[in-house]
Order: sequence, then C-alpha cells, then structure tokens
Amino acid sequence: MLKDDFVTMEIGKTKHIALVAHDGKKKELVEWCDKNKEILKAHFLCGTGTTARLIAEKTGLPVKGYNSGPLGGDQQIGAKIVEGQIDFMVFLWDPLEAQPHDPDVKALLRIAVVYDIPVANNLATADFMLHSEYMNNTYARKVENFNKTVQDRVNKMK
Repeated sequence: MLKDDFVTMEIGKTKHIALVAHDGKKKELVEWCDKNKEILKAHFLCGTGTTARLIAEKTGLPVKGYNSGPLGGDQQIGAKIVEGQIDFMVFLWDPLEAQPHDPDVKALLRIAVVYDIPVANNLATADFMLHSEYMNNTYARKVENFNKTVQDRVNKMK
C-alpha cells in the first residue's frame, strides 16, 4: 500500500452530507433541503451552527450541528472530511459578501479537494449531485496516498 500513488475510499449507499451556508444563502439551502427532504432523509446530515438548526427546524430532518462557521464549525467539518466521516458537501457561499472567516472557508474547500469530496457551491450543482446515479450506489473515490508522498519527499532529502 505504501507504493500505491492513490488510496481508494468508498462512499457507501448512505451518504454523510455536510450542509453549510453563509448568512446570505441560508434561506436558499433550507428551502432546497425542504424540497429534497424525501431523498435527504435516507442519509446522515450535518452542518454548521445556525444552518443545521434552521434546516432541522424547517424540514424536520435530523441534522447534527457543529459550531458556527466563524467559531470553528468550518474546521470541524474539515476534520470530519479528513477522518472519512463526510462523503460530500453542499456549501452555499456568498460570492458577493466578504466573510470575516474567509481563510477557514478556503481551508475547508481545500481539504474537500485534497480528499476528493464532491462539493456543490450552488443549487444547480447540488441538484445534479443529489439526483446523480451515485446517490443510490456506492462510489470509489481516489485520494492521494499521503504516506507515499511523505516518504518520497524524505527519500529525496537523503
């Protein structure tokens, strides 16, 4: 396994979905979740602070809430991605509003790419993801074998 460039990680039939939205996009995400609750109820949902609470209240869906984004919620979601506990993410960020915790947002989006997590940043992409054939099937994603990468770097330094 140390010699392989990539490690295959399987996304199961039940997806672990992170739901995140900036203030200007919360209403859109809540309405999208309500519209799609029949599909979403078959999956594990989590989200940052207020977003998770609003979705749970409006839709009746169980949503595990983490801290608010600016208070570390983005980093908590990122940690769950690293731990293999989140399969994909719907993150409606507001491109027209500056965010005080923008470095956290960029770190979360970066870690999603590093771990090959599908991410929807708008409703059109969220719809495509939710209605994809992969929602009802498993999916094998490839993640860089970081153990090999580190070992290769060490070997080059010798």
